Amino acid sequence: MISCIYTCLLLCLFSGPACIHNNTGQPKYHFNGKISEHVLRNYLSRSICFEQLCTPPPVPSKEHDEAYRDDLRLIQSIGAKFIGRSLSCRGEEDKLNDPEFLSFAKNIIDEIHAFDRDILFQAAISDAVSSKVEHIQIPERVFEAFGLPVKDRSFNYQAMLHSSGLYKDWWGEECSVPDITKMESKLWLYFLATNYIDAGFEGIHWGQVTLMAHDDPKLEHLSALLGMIRSYARTNARRRFILNDAHAPGGGYLVNGRHLFDFNSSHLCIKARTMVPMGGALAEGYLDAIYNRSRGGISPSGWSCKSLPYLVAFDDSGISSDSCRPVNECCIWGYNEISWFSLKNEEEQEAWLEYAFNWIKKTDPNGYLQMPVACKVTDAKSSRRWYKANILSPASPNGSGLEVRIKELWSP
Repeated sequence: MISCIYTCLLLCLFSGPACIHNNTGQPKYHFNGKISEHVLRNYLSRSICFEQLCTPPPVPSKEHDEAYRDDLRLIQSIGAKFIGRSLSCRGEEDKLNDPEFLSFAKNIIDEIHAFDRDILFQAAISDAVSSKVEHIQIPERVFEAFGLPVKDRSFNYQAMLHSSGLYKDWWGEECSVPDITKMESKLWLYFLATNYIDAGFEGIHWGQVTLMAHDDPKLEHLSALLGMIRSYARTNARRRFILNDAHAPGGGYLVNGRHLFDFNSSHLCIKARTMVPMGGALAEGYLDAIYNRSRGGISPSGWSCKSLPYLVAFDDSGISSDSCRPVNECCIWGYNEISWFSLKNEEEQEAWLEYAFNWIKKTDPNGYLQMPVACKVTDAKSSRRWYKANILSPASPNGSGLEVRIKELWSP
């Protein structure tokens, strides 16, 4: 449970107006039941990746409390409005049996909303499921939502997998890609999404949907499942709406000209500059880069666009080595994107972030860079596991100080 000291801290941090208005007098971050393109873009333009902000610490400690308070200071200081990837139970699904897992997240969300009601929290469902789901009992409400007889049983991991064996153990032993055409997968994904909505999350990142929908070429199963989750949100979500996104290597997921997701997502697709040691640059057409490839259509909220807005973020998956090879299918210089970025010194990080921010703005105005604030890294040369953008301090002893440049880039 979050200490009452957080409430006192938040009173200090989140004083002032709750939202900024545009020249029409309407709040820049207001939505209810649907979201306008203008408001969506406002949120994407103030998006950060903050993994595990809403995850309970393994062991409560003074150090964690101090780090948490500094994280809140950072959020307020830079003016973040979209807190991406702030909760996930990937590979640790049995944590949902602990009442504290989601109540911890709800407490953080509720306390921050008491002082800035516009901040939107995103949870991640991702494209992985492990055998640990078999420790979770299926609630009656989930069976009833699908019109199925209520049974006293747990989720069945094997029943979620592709019948052909495709993507089995894709993410490690007993951690696979679920097949979205299987009823068991739908039960699980609906259960997870609705639990996130009940905890106060207003955004869900769905990961690599292409993998889950491999056997759903017309996207009928995906469309129906997202429709059920949106229906649940209209009754139970904080602002009667849930903002869904997924990786879109093909430019988006459409059925009859209508987008299934509210915005697209992609990793940066950084191309190694072989003439510069550990150098990297962005480029259209490199691998599955989304720049100028996000498809047009009608959004779930009903507005039309020539190109659906999208977020690009530093990828945190893939191998990490000390071989320093410049080219790899999913890595740059032997590292995933955020690990590669974290190895630069402070000045290099600031310069490269400014370069990427301006390059995206110039190349494709439909794209927005999700700022790296708290991300997992894999560094074969050391034991460090996190990259933090906080200013270096006793509360954030490994802070990079990148928050200063983020704030500058976001300034009008």
